[in-house]
Amino acid sequence: MLQKVVANAEEAIKDLNDGAVIMLGGFGLCGIPENTINALVKKGVKNLTCISNNAGVDDFGIGLLLKTRQVKKMISSYVGENAEFERQLLSGELEVELIPQGTLATRCMATGYGMPAIFTPAGVGTEVAIGKETREFDGITYLLEHAFKSDYAIVKAWKGDAHGNLVFRATSRNFNPLMAMAGKITIAEVEELVPVGELAPDAIHTPGIYVNRIFKGTDYEKRIEQLTVTKR
Repeated sequence: MLQKVVANAEEAIKDLNDGAVIMLGGFGLCGIPENTINALVKKGVKNLTCISNNAGVDDFGIGLLLKTRQVKKMISSYVGENAEFERQLLSGELEVELIPQGTLATRCMATGYGMPAIFTPAGVGTEVAIGKETREFDGITYLLEHAFKSDYAIVKAWKGDAHGNLVFRATSRNFNPLMAMAGKITIAEVEELVPVGELAPDAIHTPGIYVNRIFKGTDYEKRIEQLTVTKR
């Protein structure tokens, strides 16, 4: 059987080079592949196209890659709370494709399913539809959206085993399972790497067939975007 376990993030991205198209799991700062993003910053790969729900914040997540000018294009649903992203967008330094969140998720799913495209009513009649094909079904206009073509999918899970089976925890599941299916090479970092057979089959969210490399991450910050508490 193919050996999927690698020592660390640096080894996992050893063949990820300039110009790669990568999917990055996570929603806000929840469930993001922190170790692998840090390794990408350290490696210094450039001209990346990043497909992610959002662009992190200035000093964390994908925001670190933006800060070092390693991202050529962002394909995202939400890009708030990142001043450097805003600056690069307004100055023309960064290409940006904004996509409705449901469309982003469904295009990821289509990629994993081997479907070339999907039809969706989201975005019809807006700037999202400019230059795209529309078609009418049962009196409703739908927009044609293509599946993604990604070189790598980089995800973060709670637990995984040496076969690449993954279990996500609560809302940190978010985009991770969809993107895990969609990469030509899928890299998973996990909080706990357990022996094969320890994960209950019915608890597995992503089967190992989708995962090419897996490693145990360290030093997770697990930030949240806002901490709101009740005033006493």
